[in-house]
Amino acid sequence: MKLDSIDRRILAELQRDAAQSLDEIAKTVGSSKTPVWNRIRKMRENGVITGQTALVDPQALGLEACFFVLIRTSEHDAEWQNTFLKTLRARPEVMEAHRLAGDIDYILKVRVANARAYDQFYQALIAEVKIHNVTALLSMEEIKSTTVLPV
Repeated sequence: MKLDSIDRRILAELQRDAAQSLDEIAKTVGSSKTPVWNRIRKMRENGVITGQTALVDPQALGLEACFFVLIRTSEHDAEWQNTFLKTLRARPEVMEAHRLAGDIDYILKVRVANARAYDQFYQALIAEVKIHNVTALLSMEEIKSTTVLPV
């Protein structure tokens, strides 16, 4: 789907606050309500907009510790990978998981209450999947976090 400048402004508004009304979005982007709704519907149908969610403050839930977990594995077969991915997807503490190029095979962003909760996560992970090396890095301060993509 080719996006024009109005589509991009609509996306910027939705990323800023998806709870705002169609009237507010239309006013901001310089259009009327019906064309804005049709554009949003079309972007959903074409997979440009993949969902809508609420952002929750991790501190409010007592999830004060953010760990970046670097994983090296000596296993690269399909069975190991399927087990590993299934395990990651089942763990609510895993906020993000990326397969990397280079010396580290995977990096995880893990949100937990504290170091003890991280250790429980770690113990559960290695009980499920054979991992060659794990390095956990505690984030001391979150400097920037956003879900907003540049449009």
